[in-house]
Amino acid sequence: MDVLYYMLIGAIVVLSLVLLHQRKMTFIAQNPDDYDSATPELNLREHLNGPILCEGVIYGPLGRVSSRFTADMNVTWDGNVGTMTERFTYDNGSTQDRCWTLTLGNDGSVKATAPDVVGEGQGAAKGPALQLLYKIKLAEDAGGHVLDAVDWMYLVENGTIINRSQFRKFGIKVAELVATMRKVETQQKEAA
Repeated sequence: MDVLYYMLIGAIVVLSLVLLHQRKMTFIAQNPDDYDSATPELNLREHLNGPILCEGVIYGPLGRVSSRFTADMNVTWDGNVGTMTERFTYDNGSTQDRCWTLTLGNDGSVKATAPDVVGEGQGAAKGPALQLLYKIKLAEDAGGHVLDAVDWMYLVENGTIINRSQFRKFGIKVAELVATMRKVETQQKEAA
């Protein structure tokens, strides 16, 4: 009986440590306030404005690259409401279109909607970072699952935004995305 008791106590301690680690010391444990005093300041109306080139990779649940992509994005603003259109081209030749509506609050809060987002995404921008939390419904050919998404965008000094997103089902990470987002300069558009 004592052995079973100690095994149960040990399992509870290990589970508690795993949960503590996940909640306090991992990617999903970040908080926008962690970046409040850091620079440069991410201004969504400035840094996410106009044509943007995005390049990235998607990792599967085992940490291996499952897909690579490029995306042409365009963002326009009408006051505190932005419309971001995205056209993704994947390494297998398939394409995907998405249109986000972003609504900025005066306190740095962000609300986001898109056709494949369940409900409304909630987030906050502080310092050089933006966190956005939402549920995304995958296309039927990808299983139609609803995943919990955690998006973080980090502005670096040259104006590039680094995007890292994790997607979870029942708390288990099933995919991760890492991408760069760079404004398309006028000279690049004219040369194309």
